[in-house]
Amino acid sequence: MSTPFGVDLGNNNTVIACARNRGIDIIVNEVSNRSTPSLIGFGSRNRFIGETGKNQQTSNLKNTVDNLKRILGLNFKDPDFEIEQKYFSAPLIENKDGGISAKIRFLGEEQEFTSTQLAAMYINKIKDITYKETKGNITDICLSVPVWYTEKQRRAAADACRIAGLNPVRIVNEVTAAAVGYGVFKAGDLPEEKPKTVAFVDIGHSSLQVSIAAVKKGELKILGSAYDKHFGGRDFDYAIANHFADEFIGKYKINVRENPKAFYRLLAAAEKLKKVLSANTQAPINVESIMNDIDVSSSLTRADLEEFVQPLLERVHIPIETALKDAALSNSDIDSIEVIGGCTRVPALKAKLSEIFGKQLSFTLNQDEAISRGNAFICAMHSPTLRVRPFKFEDFNPYSVSYFWDKEEEDEDHLEVFPRGGLFPSTKIITLYRKGDFEVEAKYTNREELPKGTESTLVKWVIKGVVPNEGESSIPVKLKLRNDPSGFYTIESAHTVEEKLVKELVEPKEGEEVDEDAEPEYREVKKLVKKDDLTIIAQTSALTDESREKLTEKENSLVMEDKLVADTEDRKNALEEYIYELRGKLDEQYKDFASDEEKSKLSDMLMKTEDWLYEDGFDSTKAKYIAKYEELASIGNIIRGRYLAKEEEKKQALRQKQEASQAAAMAEKLAAARQANKDKPEEKTEEKAEEKAEDIEMQE
Repeated sequence: MSTPFGVDLGNNNTVIACARNRGIDIIVNEVSNRSTPSLIGFGSRNRFIGETGKNQQTSNLKNTVDNLKRILGLNFKDPDFEIEQKYFSAPLIENKDGGISAKIRFLGEEQEFTSTQLAAMYINKIKDITYKETKGNITDICLSVPVWYTEKQRRAAADACRIAGLNPVRIVNEVTAAAVGYGVFKAGDLPEEKPKTVAFVDIGHSSLQVSIAAVKKGELKILGSAYDKHFGGRDFDYAIANHFADEFIGKYKINVRENPKAFYRLLAAAEKLKKVLSANTQAPINVESIMNDIDVSSSLTRADLEEFVQPLLERVHIPIETALKDAALSNSDIDSIEVIGGCTRVPALKAKLSEIFGKQLSFTLNQDEAISRGNAFICAMHSPTLRVRPFKFEDFNPYSVSYFWDKEEEDEDHLEVFPRGGLFPSTKIITLYRKGDFEVEAKYTNREELPKGTESTLVKWVIKGVVPNEGESSIPVKLKLRNDPSGFYTIESAHTVEEKLVKELVEPKEGEEVDEDAEPEYREVKKLVKKDDLTIIAQTSALTDESREKLTEKENSLVMEDKLVADTEDRKNALEEYIYELRGKLDEQYKDFASDEEKSKLSDMLMKTEDWLYEDGFDSTKAKYIAKYEELASIGNIIRGRYLAKEEEKKQALRQKQEASQAAAMAEKLAAARQANKDKPEEKTEEKAEEKAEDIEMQE
């Protein structure tokens, strides 16, 4: 049985939730943190993903890739990438498919990894964390993505999951996932008839997203969504860091922007200062040896920070107003404003949101974990083995999509099938008259709705097997078009139909008497009935099966390499620990259990092994570390065995002594009791004698 789990792939940190124990649990990582840094570092022998990557990011800046979801499925020439480049320390290049790849030094050579591969590496690590925590079968995942992700980016996210060996049961919008969690876990506060109108505002590390939802018990509809792609916590961090960078030029005569490592360390300090200012009106900043062996220090007030970020705060109202417009609502129609995302802890931002809506904000959802909890519930909904409370939800379609085909007998050669503002999942059926095999394309209808640089064509399909009836020039073809739960546009089925005479039961008219003994009447009518199923060949932006299999094999081989390096390091550490432990015990605990010859021989072996470990064996193989360990243990275990045998003898002797002492004490008590009984007057009542006997028995 698969354990359903949901992943909130954050730009800075990722949170994992799992459906188990009749509820939703947050999964902690290897260092017991409830969130995991979203980055990958590449070393000379292995990868450092998550916590280990964060720990060595400063020293391995050029070979560490973060901001993973900002480049997933993005084209290198996309206008958005021009903005994103400044946030990356690793060099990014254009790959053969026009996408983005990271060029890093790994395993002693220059290597390139696509954005999809990088996301798959990280998701695979998340899968491993979940498996180690739950010990369950981890196969199904619900992954959340930003509402502004296009079809291509959504398919890249699904590909990343599959490369990591997971089945993406649903790709869901981040704010929608949080809204689902609200609808499910706050059900006791929701109405059953008229829906409650809730605005969900998510401001995370890199983006601001707003969704207006109608929520009632067991049901949710997203009425409008909007976003600002370049508004988040990192923008606040950069505002603080740039302020101090300018200050340090005059104060310390250094320009930290010229040194990537120095600026990264300043950025990390700025993030900590931002968090302190969320609870305090003033905070210091100190960075030791930031560059040229210079220590820097300064301070910042909350008022100064609010001044730096004023241009950002002046943009907050735009996506909120857009979402309200899409939902055809005003501020007065909003019943509650639920705020999530780490950046919403900034006091000035909270005040601005409250001012825009003209109402108090609500923080009933966990700001960091709401999305992952919603994802886990959605994944559980798709599980064939788990029962969850019924909950229906529909999302908002942000872009209008039309289907195009070659014009033959139809009046039109395209149709807007899924308009902007419609709800999905959604299914439409259209009929075309075709002479033979044909092609269909799905395209975004209005380019002005799209983020700049977005390709207009989503998917192409080739429909094969169309054969008109004899004597006819064309045949009706029915296409089942679908905007599926993950937001993908598909042709779910296609078949030809033909007109046939079929018998249809004649129903009695209303009020007409029916003779129950009479035979039922039938009439022949012409109807379109299914003739042949057609073959559908899709050409999507997703990876081909062959390409995905190759990348999966590559990822599996890298996982094995990482495991081998980790196991080798463990064996090396075990050998080093055994050398010091055995040497110490040989002079203390084991000194009476080894002959002088054994001590001399073992000491010599320990010395030689230690010298080898720090010289030729510093970067050796797992097998050699094991062999060296077993060589020392072959003598060490004999001496240890003698010591343990003697300790067991001591324990046995001590137990026997304690048992003898206890027996003597018991005999003494019994003797004293008998003597006391003899000294009692004979006129004691029988009842009192019985009471004394009971007392003696208790003493025994």
